[in-house]
Amino acid sequence: MSVFAPFAKPLYVMLKPVGSRCNLDCDYCYYLEKANLYTEKKNHVMSEELLEKFIKEYIESQTMPQVLFTWHGGETLMRPLSFYKKAVELQKKYAGGRQIDNSIQTNGTLLNDDWCRFFKDNNFLVGISIDGPQEFHDEYRRDKMGRPSFHKVMRGMELLHKHGVEYNCMAVVNDYNADFPLEFYRFFKTTGSRFIQFTPIVERIRKKNSPLKLATAEDREDAVELAPFSVSPEKWGSFLCAIFDEWVKEDVGQVFVQLFDSTLANWVGEQPGLCTMAKTCGHAGVMEFNGDVYSCDHFVFPEYRVGNIYAKPLASMMYSNEQLTFGNDKFDKLPRQCRECDFLFACYGECPKNRFVRDKYGIPGLNYLCKGYYTFFNHVAPYMDFMKRELLAERPPANVMEWIKKTGSR
Repeated sequence: MSVFAPFAKPLYVMLKPVGSRCNLDCDYCYYLEKANLYTEKKNHVMSEELLEKFIKEYIESQTMPQVLFTWHGGETLMRPLSFYKKAVELQKKYAGGRQIDNSIQTNGTLLNDDWCRFFKDNNFLVGISIDGPQEFHDEYRRDKMGRPSFHKVMRGMELLHKHGVEYNCMAVVNDYNADFPLEFYRFFKTTGSRFIQFTPIVERIRKKNSPLKLATAEDREDAVELAPFSVSPEKWGSFLCAIFDEWVKEDVGQVFVQLFDSTLANWVGEQPGLCTMAKTCGHAGVMEFNGDVYSCDHFVFPEYRVGNIYAKPLASMMYSNEQLTFGNDKFDKLPRQCRECDFLFACYGECPKNRFVRDKYGIPGLNYLCKGYYTFFNHVAPYMDFMKRELLAERPPANVMEWIKKTGSR
């Protein structure tokens, strides 16, 4: 069994202050249906009493001097600004000399000057959900009336620029926009975005009626079907390779693509910044509006509920045998094909939620996107090798761009 030392990492629990409530109705959203877990409750918002309890306990549970709060949704800005002002006051009250940082994920459509001034004054890192140029973004990201949201998101990004708020972009890669990798990537560069996260969307839908339509990796193969918006393994691999080819020639050290950075981290044996690419997981839980804690944001299903903050301390839930096993299973349950793979070190089977196909030996648990990742890792290997050598020699990996010019590698 792999070894996971829980106290080697900070305790990390993402907050859902509005549960799954959102002003948009994106076709591929995996969180909107979580409201069906709490049909007995009409008001799916976090109380200030719970907010204070969480902040106090979360800070006191930390083993490191820095504490990161991450606010997620649903749409986080559906709580009023006063809620977050209260949160900052409570963080200061219970900080106890620790450094407090905040990040918040939003679709950007509700941003205004007041929000942006608050984020700037309190050093929030803002994550913006945007799926590329208007045609790509509006394909799936519309409001509950079916109206497109692109222009509202762009207006929100302009306000962040105006107020000097630090932000990054999170883009979902689906069956549609994956066909246009360079148009997609260049759009983010034209907006001035320097930090970009590409997230492949892969979901399966349960065929039978169920309160939760989206399936887990444990659902039987014959009981589910792949959601039509899911990106295929082949498209995912081609998408990554095309963007990497431009990035490695022009943008290393200037544009930071989370997946590329995490790949390089694994290449040099460092901890990647992306949990899906790490050897183990389980250190990042999520707390719902009512205090329920789940193993992971992508595993908010009854079988992955580890407790409630009103009944159990956060530390006891996040360091429980149940949660440690969940984290270790990322490596321990890899099928034979993964264990034999030359690039095992680069992804460790990626996210467990996507491990629902059989490997070449017929063993279940292979990642659906495996073929795409293998294509990508094989493609970038010479450049990762070069950047690794530069890092080990304490030189900037951006030297790879000059190396390409000199050797004609691209």
